[in-house]
Amino acid sequence: MISSFFSKTKPVNYIILAVSLVLFYGFYVSFENSVQIWTEKPISEGLAVMVLVLELFVINEIIRTEKITGFSSFTMLFFVLLLLSFSDTVLDKNGIFANLFLLLALWRLLAIKSMKNVKHKIFDAALFVCISSFFYDWMLIFLVLIFLVINVYERNNYKNWLVPFVAISTVFVLAFSILRVYDNTTFFVQHYTFSPEFLGETQWRIKNSRFLLFFIFSLALMTLVFIRLRKKGGGKLLALRILFFAFLISMILTLFKMKSSSPLILCFFPVAVFLTNYVETIRNTRYREIAVSLFILVPLLIFTLGLTS
Repeated sequence: MISSFFSKTKPVNYIILAVSLVLFYGFYVSFENSVQIWTEKPISEGLAVMVLVLELFVINEIIRTEKITGFSSFTMLFFVLLLLSFSDTVLDKNGIFANLFLLLALWRLLAIKSMKNVKHKIFDAALFVCISSFFYDWMLIFLVLIFLVINVYERNNYKNWLVPFVAISTVFVLAFSILRVYDNTTFFVQHYTFSPEFLGETQWRIKNSRFLLFFIFSLALMTLVFIRLRKKGGGKLLALRILFFAFLISMILTLFKMKSSSPLILCFFPVAVFLTNYVETIRNTRYREIAVSLFILVPLLIFTLGLTS
């Protein structure tokens, strides 16, 4: 019943997930910061929850246009459940905003498989990555992923290798011009420090156990999906490899920023895609229902235990 409901893509699925996300965000933020946070920072909190809902829409559009999974609501569902499992990620506004631009960048990279307007898509992807770096300096390491995709699709066209540098120059020239107007040109020196934050402190060691379990689970899941889909091959398998590398880069970035923030949200879309592909490989309806039910109950349990601890 549950799996059959989310295997569809009707507007009601999106509405239910969006409303659930808004309610979860409102409850958790109020629980952690007191209800007064909505009167003290209404614009910041309202913008953050709107961006999260927008991310659901972007995920739905990526699935619909790039066909990296069957056209269902499972990826959106698993994205929300991952947010529920690691609820502290919604307290990090930089992570939420950076994730939006990362999703847009991944969308453009996945769209390159059509081999149409390749340079425009590379430019857009690099542009979104650079914009996301305004929230986290380490986001610039996703430029590596862009060059990997170029190497896969059109390595012999030397102009493609130059396009990301054009995008980088465009973003930072425009940013410098705006900062010059506001007399804040020291932003680049202060923001782009690229200092790792994964050493020492009890807080990191506590987070590290959750980080390690999530990393092991995700790797095991992705390995299983690749094994099950290896006979199909084609564009879908190649797209999943791109998302796999995006996941690895996200985990590295999360490790580097572990002490001061929770950018683990950057990993959620790739993992949600692999979870969807795993569920879709389960042919037996009863087993699929059990799997989806477990994927829902476990995050709810983790969220509840996190509130009581």
